[in-house]
Amino acid sequence: MAHDHAALDRELNAMIASGKAMEAFEKFYAEDCSMQENLDAPRVGKAACRDYEIAFFSNIAEFKRGELLAQACEGDRSYSEWAFAASFKDGSQMDNTQVAARKWKDGKVVYERFYYNPNFKPAG
Repeated sequence: MAHDHAALDRELNAMIASGKAMEAFEKFYAEDCSMQENLDAPRVGKAACRDYEIAFFSNIAEFKRGELLAQACEGDRSYSEWAFAASFKDGSQMDNTQVAARKWKDGKVVYERFYYNPNFKPAG
C-alpha cells in the first residue's frame, strides 16, 4: 500500500503546531523508530524516544512559540523547519530554529534527526 508521505507529514506538523506533539508521536512514529539530535547518538525504539520527549516537555515552564516555517517532502523523506521559544523550569530560555528530517516507511516515521545550533543564544 502506497502512503502519501507529504499528507502524513502535513498532518503530523499540524498536530505539533497545535500543541499535540505527544499525540502526534503516538500516531505517527513506528515501534522501531529512532530519533537523533545533531551528532548525538540516536535514541532507538519508540519507548526510549517517548521517554526523552516526555522528559523534555515536562521541563517546559512556558511554551512561547512553535511555528512551522517551511516543509518539503520527496519520496519517503520529509523536512520541516521550525521556530521554537520556551522557558524552562530551571530558568533557562530557548529561542531557536531547527530542521526535522524524517524518513517514512509504511506510513510511519522510522527515523528523525533534528538539526539546530546547540549553542543558541538565550531569549531575552
